[in-house]
Amino acid sequence: MSNLPAVSDASFEADVLKSDKPVLVDFWAEWCGPCRQVSPILDELASAHGDKMGFVAMNVDENPVTPSTYRVTGIPTLNVYQGGEVVKTIVGARPKAAILKELEGFLA
Repeated sequence: MSNLPAVSDASFEADVLKSDKPVLVDFWAEWCGPCRQVSPILDELASAHGDKMGFVAMNVDENPVTPSTYRVTGIPTLNVYQGGEVVKTIVGARPKAAILKELEGFLA
């Protein structure tokens, strides 16, 4: 799917919640068409802005605990975590410009 590093239920706390910078988590699944649309956009954003923000992907089929904990009911869902909390949620496939607009406060 994407080239983003994978995060799992087991590594979520260390990789995301305890990160010293904001982390965008892409909740996705193999069978999800809109997830495939968003994936290359997130790869581009990670390449361009990886110094300011972390970008990781979580397969919801392989990791059911974390999506359930954060009430992820539709995919793709992009959650931004900062200081161990969800500070932004984007649900559904969006064009690159719309995702960038949602994230501009984190990428400044």
